[in-house]
Amino acid sequence: MPDGGNADIYSPRKVLDDPIFRILSPGEKPSSDANIAAFYNPQHEIHLVEKPRPKPGPGQVLLHVRATGICGSDVHFWQHGRIGDSMIVTDECGSGHESAGEVVEVGEGVTQWKKGDRVAIEAGVPCSKPSCEYCRIGRYNACPDVVFFSTPPFHGTLTRWHLHPAEWLHRLPDSVSFEEGSLCEPLAVALAGIERSGLRLGDPTLICGAGPIGLVSLLSARAAGAEPIVITDLFQSRLDFAKKLVPGVRTVLIPRGSTPKESAAKIKAAAEGPVKLAIECTGVESSVNTAVFSTAFGGKVFIIGVGKNEQLFPFMHLSANEIDVSFQYRYANQYPKAIRLVAGGLINLKPLVTHRFPLEEAVAAFHVAADPSQGAIKVQIQD
Repeated sequence: MPDGGNADIYSPRKVLDDPIFRILSPGEKPSSDANIAAFYNPQHEIHLVEKPRPKPGPGQVLLHVRATGICGSDVHFWQHGRIGDSMIVTDECGSGHESAGEVVEVGEGVTQWKKGDRVAIEAGVPCSKPSCEYCRIGRYNACPDVVFFSTPPFHGTLTRWHLHPAEWLHRLPDSVSFEEGSLCEPLAVALAGIERSGLRLGDPTLICGAGPIGLVSLLSARAAGAEPIVITDLFQSRLDFAKKLVPGVRTVLIPRGSTPKESAAKIKAAAEGPVKLAIECTGVESSVNTAVFSTAFGGKVFIIGVGKNEQLFPFMHLSANEIDVSFQYRYANQYPKAIRLVAGGLINLKPLVTHRFPLEEAVAAFHVAADPSQGAIKVQIQD
């Protein structure tokens, strides 16, 4: 865990050691103003807790969180207790980082926000110190002392009352709902990928995976002018959803057990040739290999998805075809752009929310999000 600065200000011990903190009993009905939140723990339990309502200090804003989406990483932390070797659930930990809300109270020195302002919440808060090279050059997603709410040990934004630094909130226009503001977080992931991949007008593009990140990448690639776009998935229902979202997309169902070269042949047939850019959103080794074999000489495979720690890639095929492989870690400088695109009507996020739950039913929401048979694209918890 980072030392000092934001790490101390947002230390989880301040919540866990507070006498108000407790785990709610199943079926217990908390009061309407109680600061409840969805937490998981090392025993892979998901439950509601009650925690203290914070008071904003200098430079801070107290928010009423109005909408939060459940991310695949939230489900992964609950069910598996870790992502990689550095993000490990070691105690009760609050979930959620795709959130939007309303300003309730501001702390000393905060002049840009007032009660009632509507905001999207950027969950990754870097140190912002001049001594931090990554913060200084604007690549703050690499800040070693970042506090990313919901990444252990720091508690997330899936709560009623959340304390946040004023500088890391983004104003929502009246035309953008809390629901859409919450979806700006996964959109920021996709936009970072589009920007760093170098996608240009008319580039034949492949998107691997029609989950939430794949679908916002689809919307972003279409807005950026990719043509044609092919999207793949293991489930026909998700491809049907993608087709409704972007009618011009070409869909390819990947049969279980097919080889990457067999899948790539189907993709190239759908695209009428190899693609210039493949945006890989699953992190699954076979899908990454499929992307490689689908890409033209001199093209790029851009990997957004996260997967197992070590994977095998077709090294000599990449080399002999001058295919670049790039990766992405979270995002930086994307929220203002995301909000502009949504407000301007270039990207419509509304269809992505398929299931909605009140905060008091957050545990049930997690079970729906974790069950593929439920057909959820994005589950949101609203308050």
